[in-house]
Amino acid sequence: MKPVGKILLINILIFCVLSCGKGAGKAGALIAANNENSTKPNIIYILADDLGYGDLSCYGQDKFNTPNIDKLASQGMLFTQHYSGSTVCAPSRSALLTGMHTGHTAIRGNREIKPEGQHPIPDSTFTLAEQLKLAGYVTGAFGKWGLGFPGSEGDPTKQGFDVFYGYNCQRLGHHYYPYHLWSNNDSIVLTGNAGHKKQQYGPQLVHEKSMEFLEKHKDTTFFMYVPTIIPHAELIAPDSIMDKYRGKYLPEKEFKGTDGGPKYRKGGYESQKESHAAFAAMIEVMDNHVGEIMTKLEELGIDDNTIVVFTSDNGPHKEGGADPEYFNSNGPLKGFKRDLYEGGIRVPMIAKWPGKIKPGSKTDLVSAFWDVFPTFSEVAGMPVAENLDGISFLPTLLNENENQKQHDYLYWEFHERGGRQAIRQGNWKAVKYNVLKNPNAAIQLYDLSKDVEEVNNVAKQYPEIVKKMEAIFKEARTPSKVFAFNQVSF
Repeated sequence: MKPVGKILLINILIFCVLSCGKGAGKAGALIAANNENSTKPNIIYILADDLGYGDLSCYGQDKFNTPNIDKLASQGMLFTQHYSGSTVCAPSRSALLTGMHTGHTAIRGNREIKPEGQHPIPDSTFTLAEQLKLAGYVTGAFGKWGLGFPGSEGDPTKQGFDVFYGYNCQRLGHHYYPYHLWSNNDSIVLTGNAGHKKQQYGPQLVHEKSMEFLEKHKDTTFFMYVPTIIPHAELIAPDSIMDKYRGKYLPEKEFKGTDGGPKYRKGGYESQKESHAAFAAMIEVMDNHVGEIMTKLEELGIDDNTIVVFTSDNGPHKEGGADPEYFNSNGPLKGFKRDLYEGGIRVPMIAKWPGKIKPGSKTDLVSAFWDVFPTFSEVAGMPVAENLDGISFLPTLLNENENQKQHDYLYWEFHERGGRQAIRQGNWKAVKYNVLKNPNAAIQLYDLSKDVEEVNNVAKQYPEIVKKMEAIFKEARTPSKVFAFNQVSF
């Protein structure tokens, strides 16, 4: 049973929906005016794992193609300045599902639980899935969770999802031929992967369950969250796809990993002699899955009433043999996963909504993961809680830019590697590294309108801006007993 506070919040929201016509906000009213007699749209949110800003051909990738995702962009809107919730998995997902940045959200870092899972998001947390359930949506999650070990208060089935299939644990999500996957509260043993066998490719099994969800709920209103593990390490794809890329990306990069022993398939990556080919093959698998989802929507006759968003949880990784420099995975940006420079947190995002989003459009709106909660709430005609850090970007989707609110600033904190913080305010980007060792670490300041590569630190030229950023660094966060900035151990 949910805590009293959460039940009260839910009841308040229901009351607002039933009795407060103002609750949906400007964009919600806009939808109501334009679609007075239409049903609420289905929502599909596809989240890639460690896909860089430059890893899609519609964002400049030229070593391989992503035709299905490119088609999605041609039929919808491409965001050029969208940011992830964090620079690693769990806190990024927490920001997404709570509408709060890493200075406020419940999960602010990757904290492992053995033998399986991560520190749970508290039961008192009100999630996007719970919000959409209040709006009458059937909710399903297919892929990697990472916000609470099986059976914990953070289990997806206890955080608003009617259906979950995939990897509960992001550490075990390193493995593409896992020993088991989770179906709600049941551990599904994959006998085809026993020992060293590789007969059941995890992402394909998860994808098939997501397609079943679409079939089953084609006549209802649904929210389908698809946090795929691709292209996170380890690097491997079925031979039928790998064969297309072998020998094309020379010289190959070989990675020596964990291929046996008691730790095999318990977190360590397997060896890969053809890391370049494997990475390109994995991207094709992901792109094919996106294409199959879009085709299924058309076959079911529900594509016109479905909003589809595709994005990534953070910047490109350098693990398990991955070679982001070779593929220019961060595009023109500086930094990678675990950095708070642009390459670690600026991510591709594409949104398609037939009849609402102009095909082939592009926006430079500065937005972030915590904006998704209020955006989807307004799409569903629901009120938006005032305590969120997010701002709905629905007006931008609907080409009502005059109604689009702007952020005063975006804020990130990262508890690993000495502690890192970053702020985006207008065109200014402030970055602080090693803050756990030195709370008074110097602020780096960049003007992204002139220096998106963050090469020229102009802090000395703009002391008044630095002073303003220092104040924001102090006010942007609230203390966390679990993720205390000066107490986290790694």
